[in-house]
Amino acid sequence: MATKTSPSRRAASRKSPAKRRPPSKKPPRTPVRTVLSPWARDALGIGLVVFGLLSVLSMWFEAAGPAGDGIAWLLKAAFGIGAYAAPVVGVYWGVVLLRDLAREERVRMFIGFLVLGLGLLGLASLGNGNPSPLATVEILQQAAGYVGAIVVYPLSKLISEIGAAIVCVGLSALGFLIFTGTPVSTITGWVHEFRASRAERDPVGVAVEEEEPPATAGSRRPDWRARRSSFLESMGLTEPTADELVVLPDVEEPVLDLEDPEPPLEAATRGRGRGARTVSTASGPYQLPPLDLLREAPPSTADGRHEAQVMEALERTLQTFGVDARVTGSHRGPTVTMYEVDIAAGTKVNKVLSLSSDIAYALATPDVRIIAPIPGKSAIGIEVPNQHRDFVMLGDILRSRAAKDARHPLDVALGKDVHGRIQMVNLATMPHVLIAGATGAGKSSLINCFITSLLMRTTPDDVRLVLVDPKRVELSHFAEVPHLLSPVIVHPKRAAEALQWIVREMELRYELLATVGVRDIDGYEDGLRSGTLRIPPGQEDRYEHLPFIVVVIDELADLMMVAPRDVEDAICRIAQMARAVGIHLVVATQRPSVDVVTGLIKANIPSRIALMTSSQADSRVILDMNGAEKLVGHGDMLYAPASASKPARLQGAWVTEQEIHDVSAFIRGQREVVYENSVEGLGLPPAEHELSGASGLADDDETLLEQAAELVIRSQLGSTSMLQRKLKVGFARAGRLMDLLEEQGIVGPSQGSKARDVLISWDEWEERRSA
Repeated sequence: MATKTSPSRRAASRKSPAKRRPPSKKPPRTPVRTVLSPWARDALGIGLVVFGLLSVLSMWFEAAGPAGDGIAWLLKAAFGIGAYAAPVVGVYWGVVLLRDLAREERVRMFIGFLVLGLGLLGLASLGNGNPSPLATVEILQQAAGYVGAIVVYPLSKLISEIGAAIVCVGLSALGFLIFTGTPVSTITGWVHEFRASRAERDPVGVAVEEEEPPATAGSRRPDWRARRSSFLESMGLTEPTADELVVLPDVEEPVLDLEDPEPPLEAATRGRGRGARTVSTASGPYQLPPLDLLREAPPSTADGRHEAQVMEALERTLQTFGVDARVTGSHRGPTVTMYEVDIAAGTKVNKVLSLSSDIAYALATPDVRIIAPIPGKSAIGIEVPNQHRDFVMLGDILRSRAAKDARHPLDVALGKDVHGRIQMVNLATMPHVLIAGATGAGKSSLINCFITSLLMRTTPDDVRLVLVDPKRVELSHFAEVPHLLSPVIVHPKRAAEALQWIVREMELRYELLATVGVRDIDGYEDGLRSGTLRIPPGQEDRYEHLPFIVVVIDELADLMMVAPRDVEDAICRIAQMARAVGIHLVVATQRPSVDVVTGLIKANIPSRIALMTSSQADSRVILDMNGAEKLVGHGDMLYAPASASKPARLQGAWVTEQEIHDVSAFIRGQREVVYENSVEGLGLPPAEHELSGASGLADDDETLLEQAAELVIRSQLGSTSMLQRKLKVGFARAGRLMDLLEEQGIVGPSQGSKARDVLISWDEWEERRSA
């Protein structure tokens, strides 16, 4: 008889909530394959080397005994005459495995080698009678063995022996391209460049003009200042003073050197033809420094074991704190390794972010950086510092494929990312960059890499440099290289004058572009090469090649302490407008505070590079976000270009002082430096620049000084900008007049952006003049 359930019990059963089963904790997945792969790879590599050496004894010397005879018989049966290459192949692949190349690299090389080998064996089988796979072993051993017969014999019956030979040649070519990692487009580009250079060196039907003797430091071609002066007069414009003009050298179309094996370095957007290492310029032949002057990095000591242990510990830590996640992969860079973490559906990303300190504790590392999510992936990235850092040398970057493919003159070496990929950066597309970080973080090393990259890849006629080094020791090794527009500037007041000079040069270049009806320097260069510029009749000789100008300021804080208003105004003006006329800024500081990196400077310099900072506040000043305080120093950086929403982590390149000295000495030995003296005293020491009094002035300057004194004393306002307006002089001359007034006791010392105090009255001034 069925038992009846009481209504009260049924009601209770309905009201009582069902007990949920606790979520079953999945045991952490141990990456066994990852842990064993280094051992297995090493064992296989050593085995292949041993096999190759045994094959040498058996195939080449017949001195390996009965076992060697068996190895030789098997190799000949399989590959025929190709068996004699087996020792070399075995040793080569053993070395490849022992070198610990990237897995993707090994797979690509193996596929390419396999296709190449099949094609070559097929050709060898065709050339030795095309035996059938069913033929005797003795016949196959005289051809390409069973492998060659299986590849080519069916094809010869299907598409004839000629068709089979064509297929085998195609397989061999395809396998070679895959093995070397060379795309067909690169080969096509080399062919076009070779043909273009041949046509340029040996043009048909072009009259040979008499060559002009190369200009030297003492005898220059007609300078840009004289031609520009007559040009402005013809256009009805006011000729600026000599202080504020710039002299730029003439540049003719260079001739490429066909004997150079490297691809030419060209400005793809500007159409300038340049040879890779030798260029013929308007000032005479010029050879780019050889890459042998730069060192190579020592091999990496990483073997993959540490990464496997970190993956296991990281996954175990996440499971311990209740995060259902799996570590799916790792990407080892020079400084840090990024581990990809997939979290289960329904798990909040912030739960992983809150475990930053716990993960660092579990991995016994100072700090970790969490990227949530990785751009373009549904995964979280956890960056962990490596136990053993890899060197990133400038020489390795400039020898890479990425450097050879970078054709713009302002492409410079930056470093390697967390995937180990080489990164070049174009200063023209930044178009200005702010570099900041604590002392010892690698700021000066990065600037040295930028400048050395320009010296290694460009001629003085293509890129000119203005170097500002208030510390006097960071950029002194670049002194007197022919790329410089002025001596290395070490005085903050002269740096402010140099920036004002750059502003004036920018305005003159804009006037030039407006006259010929082009928008930027790229359009000007293209029109100059093609002869399509709208040049006024009779003024063709006044339009010539314009070089890029790169202004490097090593320490912004020192300049902001002496003349903050003038420096800030000049930097902002240049950053706003100078990109179109080929002028670019690289500004660095070790004090990323709001009084040095002001809001106006940040707003006008779009690209940022943050090295290690001491606090989150400094990181926010540079990047407007946290993260730089978790870097590990020595070139570890966050690179935030203007076109990216999130910064990328990179390890900056390193160049030694000896390498810089060798490169600079090589360049100085070819051409003497010719400075631009359009701004009086630019870069000269105070003893030569600042006059001791009115007795050393010319008559015109004495008159100006007296007028300046009267203006200042009458208005009781010691303002340099007021002298510029009233006397209609440039910033450099107005600043010099104000310094002379200070020496004569008329005005007090500089107070930054404030006006100077006037120390005497008008009556006192009249008494002094009458006396």
